[in-house]
Amino acid sequence: MSSLSRELVFLILQFLDEEKFKETVHKLEQESGFYFNMKHFEDLVQGGEWDEVERYLSGFTKVEDNRYSMKIFFEIRKQKYLEALDRHDRAKAVEILVKDLKVFASFNEELFKEITQLLTLDNFRQNEQLSKYGDTKSARNIMLMELKKLIEANPLFRDKLNFPPFKASRLRTLINQSLNWQHQLCKNPRPNPDIKTLFTDHSCAAPTNGARAPPPANGPLVGPIPKTAGFPPMGAHAPFQPVVSPSPNAIAGWMTNPNPSLPHPAIAQGPPGLVQPPNTAAFLKHPRTPTSAPGIDYQSADSEHLMKRMRVGQPDEVSFSGASHPPNVYSQEDLPKQVVRTLNQGSNVMSLDFHPVQQTILLVGTNVGDIGIWEVGSRERIAHKTFKVWDIGSCTLPLQAALMKDAAICVNRCLWSPDGNILGVAFSKHIVQTYTFVPNGELRQQAEIDAHIGGVNDIAFSHPNKSLSIITCGDDKLIKVWDAQSGQKQYTFEGHEASVYSVCPHYKENIQFIFSTAIDGKIKAWLYDCLGSRVDYDAPGHWCTTMSYSADGTRLFSCGTSKDGDSHLVEWNETEGAIKRTYNGFRKRSLGVVQFDTTRNHFLAAGDEFVVKFWDMDNTNILTTTDCEGGLPASPRLRFNREGSLLAVTANDNGIKILANTDGQRLLRMLESRAFEGSRGPPQQINTKPVTVAVMVLLEGRREKAGRGPFLPTAGQEGRDFLLNSCLIRLIHLLSLYREVYLTPKQGLLDP
Repeated sequence: MSSLSRELVFLILQFLDEEKFKETVHKLEQESGFYFNMKHFEDLVQGGEWDEVERYLSGFTKVEDNRYSMKIFFEIRKQKYLEALDRHDRAKAVEILVKDLKVFASFNEELFKEITQLLTLDNFRQNEQLSKYGDTKSARNIMLMELKKLIEANPLFRDKLNFPPFKASRLRTLINQSLNWQHQLCKNPRPNPDIKTLFTDHSCAAPTNGARAPPPANGPLVGPIPKTAGFPPMGAHAPFQPVVSPSPNAIAGWMTNPNPSLPHPAIAQGPPGLVQPPNTAAFLKHPRTPTSAPGIDYQSADSEHLMKRMRVGQPDEVSFSGASHPPNVYSQEDLPKQVVRTLNQGSNVMSLDFHPVQQTILLVGTNVGDIGIWEVGSRERIAHKTFKVWDIGSCTLPLQAALMKDAAICVNRCLWSPDGNILGVAFSKHIVQTYTFVPNGELRQQAEIDAHIGGVNDIAFSHPNKSLSIITCGDDKLIKVWDAQSGQKQYTFEGHEASVYSVCPHYKENIQFIFSTAIDGKIKAWLYDCLGSRVDYDAPGHWCTTMSYSADGTRLFSCGTSKDGDSHLVEWNETEGAIKRTYNGFRKRSLGVVQFDTTRNHFLAAGDEFVVKFWDMDNTNILTTTDCEGGLPASPRLRFNREGSLLAVTANDNGIKILANTDGQRLLRMLESRAFEGSRGPPQQINTKPVTVAVMVLLEGRREKAGRGPFLPTAGQEGRDFLLNSCLIRLIHLLSLYREVYLTPKQGLLDP
């Protein structure tokens, strides 16, 4: 059934519910299989209407569909059987045993024999496993809790437990809008049309005197059909159950391949091959709110424009599958394409990352294990560290052996923590190191983690337990989560069958999860519960792939290259676990693994074919390219700063090129001019005390408002100095940028 036909069923369901056609509502739910009404199901179970319970379930699943469905039907039939025994209705119990429970004997014969033996007992509570069985009502409630967990975990119910969010009486609204259109298109529209039927299009009869009647006083499409029309206004009706965001307890039903704990081992285990993984199950199930511009309100004066277009012969097309994002508010001029800096690291750059707060500070890692931090405005390398193991004695024997055999080591990934106070470095042999970054450029050793056997291929920061953690993945096919401060291991995720290439942590609706990709092209997703992967999909290209969300966290992209050199940049539809769009323009045989990045929630960039290629997220064709004035490798690595005003691109001969748009150029000129002024003589004495006090007051006020208590008194002298220095530098940057952008030379309000 098409998407619009499915939506029509939901409109009819809402209409029937509002009109109190309760039995018809539930019959349509069952026959369509689009919406599983959990409240109705609960009422049936608590009322012991077992035949109706199974009849309603039959619209959504059957016993043999998967292990969750089998367990659902087993629990229902077992309860029905126990209630018959409790009533001492042996004949009914035997009938249930033969007709309903016999089907499970083929899957677990011992279990069926045990159930049969209950017939020989005067009271089935003499069975040890049933000794705590209470009265019928409490037993049904306990079973219902188990059934709800199984239904939420069952992939067949994944898109059917929440009713779509839309306004009440939506079907009546659409009909009224249609009648408004029909009335306004009448050659002789009457002020008070008498609408008697919906079976034919409305048309006002011609006036008896041959003159055209005046249009309604409220204008075209401004007001609803008058009350004299044959379509009465809606009354107050109870709506369907509202959409509820999934809670961590219901997370098994939120992602694919859940692993709930099924209490009955005989049924939970099931025979091998009984459950086939769904091909189009959702990556993540969550209520989706369209982010496009709101639909036209037909009860407002804005709709006059529609009417005018129709009357002059311009048909108005209504698209239900149009762009789901705001209209373009950016242009190509917003892309950083002008080369403004060329830096030389001294060795081949393997990883790049701009500081999340100080947007001209760039972190780089190289193929010889070095890391460097550049202030691209002044072209100064403010920090440099060569690789060394901080404590060789605490390293595992495999790492010590690997270093003895070959001391060469490479940085596979380096990046900043979300607040920019910590940076992490993943190396090609076992090790992850973290440093504390002081704004003056000093790097202080923090934690050294012997993370994986083999290379550590990627790292990422997250906050799974409200404290900063670092996620790692490696050649040993594992993903691990560590405390970023202490290096203490928190989680280990197993399930990949090849080296894990990348990780992408994210959260939706307060639920934290991690996407991972392996070099066999498998995409998996993990919750912080050690219950296994919730997703098992194939990435395009089936080789090295990285995933990334847009900055606002609403859109998911991946970019990868196959072993044959075919590159794929795609956007994913999380709801359906399918590719939403594939971007065109890659070289047929890419020379290396293509890297990509996103910016401004609007643009994509990838390095391929000795150039940087840009796309609009809503258009699959290339927007533009730049060769960065030449000198790029075949597949350059690249990274935007947070605002998208700067783009760092790796170049040949150990180089890094910094590209800027107009805002980026203005920022760099400002920093350059300040550096020049500083070089002409000793800087003027600046009284920072008022600014420091202002920052402290601001921080204290914000924390007190949040009920978190004072911060500075408990931070220690070193912490207070670090915090104040960071805030001071950021404040000076902002004031300088304000001066450059908003004040003309005649308005030198910030001049000394």
